Amino acid sequence: MAPLTYRYVALTDVGLRRSNNQDSGYASPRLLVIADGMGGAAAGDLASSAALAEIRDLDRELDDDVDGDALDAMRTAVANANHRLAQLIADDPAVEGMGTTLEAMLWDGEKLAVSHIGDSRAYRLRHGRLSQLSVDHTFVQSLVEEGRITPEEARVHPHRSLLLKAILGRDDFEPDFTWLQPAAGDRYLLCSDGLTDMVDDETIERTMKLETIDAAATELVRLALEAGGYDNVTVVLAEFVPGDEPLDEDLVCADGKPQLVGAATSQPRRRTGSVSASNAPAVHVAGAPGAVEPDPEELRYAPLPVPRRRWVRYLLASLVILGLVGGAAAYAYDWSQRQYFVAPSGDVVAIYRGVDVDVPGLSLKTVDEVTRIEIDTLPPYQRDRVAAGIPAADRDEAQRIVTNLSIQVTEPTPTPTPTPTPTPRRTPATSAPTEAP
Repeated sequence: MAPLTYRYVALTDVGLRRSNNQDSGYASPRLLVIADGMGGAAAGDLASSAALAEIRDLDRELDDDVDGDALDAMRTAVANANHRLAQLIADDPAVEGMGTTLEAMLWDGEKLAVSHIGDSRAYRLRHGRLSQLSVDHTFVQSLVEEGRITPEEARVHPHRSLLLKAILGRDDFEPDFTWLQPAAGDRYLLCSDGLTDMVDDETIERTMKLETIDAAATELVRLALEAGGYDNVTVVLAEFVPGDEPLDEDLVCADGKPQLVGAATSQPRRRTGSVSASNAPAVHVAGAPGAVEPDPEELRYAPLPVPRRRWVRYLLASLVILGLVGGAAAYAYDWSQRQYFVAPSGDVVAIYRGVDVDVPGLSLKTVDEVTRIEIDTLPPYQRDRVAAGIPAADRDEAQRIVTNLSIQVTEPTPTPTPTPTPTPRRTPATSAPTEAP
C-alpha cells in the first residue's frame, strides 16, 4: 500500500461582531496550525500571528525528512512561541496580558505529532463518525470532568470561554503533546471556538462528510456565520489519502503551496503607525504569497478606531438629556438599557447595563454583575481598558470580556513586613509580624 499523504485547506472569517481577525491559521503538506489570539485589538492578533510564525519554522526547517523526533521538534517550536510572546511583552509593555491558544499537527510521513493548549479544538472523522481529539483547557471543562455539570450544560454556561491554559509568554504554561496515527479516509479538523461555540458537533459531523474538504470548510464557516458569527471563525481541514491517489485539480491545495489565513496575513506597520483598512473578502482562502511575505513576528497593530456605535451612544444619550418631543427620549432611554459595558466598581471589575454617560438627575447605568477580579491584579493595558469602560454588544459579549480578563490576572507582589527592632530605652514588646495583604 502506498504511503499516506493528505489534502488540506485553511479558511477564516472575521465574523459578524468583530472588527478585526485575531485568529491565525496555516496549512501545508507537512503542518496544520490554528491559533486564536486574545488580549484586545492591539494584541490578540499579534499574539496569534507571532506564535504561528514560530510554529511555521517547522516547515522551513524540515524540508524532506523530519530530522529526529517530530514530537520533540513540536515541543521546541511551541516553547519558542511562548518565549517569543515574552520578548514582545518585554519590548512593549502595552501588550502585556496578550496570549493565544494553539492547535498544531506536524506530519512525519507516518504519524502526526500534536500540540494543544487552550480551547481551539481538533476533531477526527473516521468511518463516518466524528470524535473530539483535544480536551478544552477551560474552567467549564473542569466542571464537566468533576461531574458538576453535563456537556450539554457546558455549551451554554456563561463562563464557557474561561481559559485555564494558554500561551501567555510565561514559564508556567503546560501544553498537551501526543501522537496520532492517521488512516486512509480520515479527515481532521482544527478550529477556533468561533466555530464550536456556534455549531454543535452533530452538525460538524454531517458537514465534514461533504464530498470535498473545500466544500466542508466553506460550509462550516457559513454555518458559524448563520448562527450569529459572534467571534472570528477559522477552520483547517486535512484528508488523508494514499500517496498514489490522483489529485483533484479543483482543490485549493492542488498547487502544493502553503495556505496562511487570518491575523498572520496582515501587513506589518511601524510601532507607532497606523493600519489601513483591508479590502480582502470576508471569507478568504490564501496561498502563501510568491513574493516577500510579511513577517508575522514584526506585526504591530494600531488601536481600533472609536466604533461608530459609540457615536450612536452619545447621540441617543443626548436625546435623553434634551427630552425631545415625539417619544425620541423614551426610545433613547429604552435603547440605553439594552447596552452593556465592563468597568470598575470600586476595586473590582463589574458588568454594567446601560451606557457610561453622565446625565444630571438621571442614571443611565446600573451594575448587572460584580466579579471577583481585582483591578490591581490586571496588566496595565487591561487596567486602562477597564478604567475607560469596555463596550459590549450584549450581556454575552460582556461575559466574554470578563472571561478574557480573568485569565490575565497576575498575583500581586507581597509587600515585605519590616522586622520590629527593640527600642534601647525600654523593654521591647514582641508581636508576630502581620502578613502582607
